Amino acid sequence: MSATAHSAAPSAPSSMAWTDSLHTGDSRMDETHQEFVDMINQILAAPEDEQLPVYKAFLDHTVEHFAQEERWMLATGFSADNCHAEHHATILETMRVVEAHYLDSDKTIITRMAEALAEWFPGHANSMDAGLAAHLKSVGFDSVTETLADPSAIKNVTMSGCGSVSCSS
Repeated sequence: MSATAHSAAPSAPSSMAWTDSLHTGDSRMDETHQEFVDMINQILAAPEDEQLPVYKAFLDHTVEHFAQEERWMLATGFSADNCHAEHHATILETMRVVEAHYLDSDKTIITRMAEALAEWFPGHANSMDAGLAAHLKSVGFDSVTETLADPSAIKNVTMSGCGSVSCSS
């Protein structure tokens, strides 16, 4: 086998591994996150000229994924303008722009977006999402049924941060 058989420049990994480090401590959140990772991998495995339908399904999934977490935030005392939700809004806005650029002229942009999300996601999951999972547990929120064991547990809770120690992640 010749070393020059593939002369392409080195590139980012062609898939994103689901690892224990991505677990947040909330099984429903982790299930949604695993679906997110699986869909990134589906995009990265698809030829660029066949990525758009997969990307559109991924965008729909991501809209629901983020909406789910934001429902949980609001149900458990986060202010509506918390920076975790702001991160979600920024990602979704970027994802929508990517679709427009792909349709216009740039057939490599979906791959680049998937690679960027694969790089971004572990830090987000380990900080903001793990913090949210800890908060959900602390107030007795069941993410499967989206109910609080004791609604009075959040009467005096107002979280304006990200669900983690820092809003910079």
